Amino acid sequence: MVANVNVLFAEEEEVTVTSSVRRNSSEKTVSSSTTTTKTSKVIESMTRPAPKPVSPFAKFRQLEKQNSTNSPNSPKSPQSPGSPALPYFKFTDPALQASAVTIKERLLQWCRDKTRDYENVKLENFSTSWADGLAFCALVHHFLPDAFDYSQLSPEKRRHNFTLAFKIADEKAGIYPLLDVDDMVTMRKPDWKCVFTYVQSIYRRFKDQD
Repeated sequence: MVANVNVLFAEEEEVTVTSSVRRNSSEKTVSSSTTTTKTSKVIESMTRPAPKPVSPFAKFRQLEKQNSTNSPNSPKSPQSPGSPALPYFKFTDPALQASAVTIKERLLQWCRDKTRDYENVKLENFSTSWADGLAFCALVHHFLPDAFDYSQLSPEKRRHNFTLAFKIADEKAGIYPLLDVDDMVTMRKPDWKCVFTYVQSIYRRFKDQD
């Protein structure tokens, strides 16, 4: 009888050991599956193509859309009652704190003063007047006359003019090229807000120089 009891205990111990082994094997299988899933996600993130860069013009258009007065959640630009909606830009110079129209005109006049002696440059607005790139070149050359020879430039070589102006402004004056050369070449009538914003950065850099 005792022998039979011992045999039963031995069988129970064997069953327990076998169950434990099976449980450990199952845990290893789950762990292996989890590791495989993590590895797949890492490989997927490494092989996923990088997001396509957004051009400066597209960014400006997104900003304009966000600030549209038709959107109930968009921030409103300060304006007097009954006045038309105007884009809101702000100069760092306290002397130029005024309405958007006045700020545009003052900045345009500042550009005229700096480029008045340059051939083929006639600034009447912040769009078509800058379409051949010479206005940018003249403005940059006024402050950096040794950087390039303006007399060698031509209105027909628009891509060359844009590339030269943006490159010199970036490398010699630290003015980030907010405008894209390809976009400027494509558009005969550039978005005035894009041109205005970039010219404003030139103003901030050279406003204390003659």
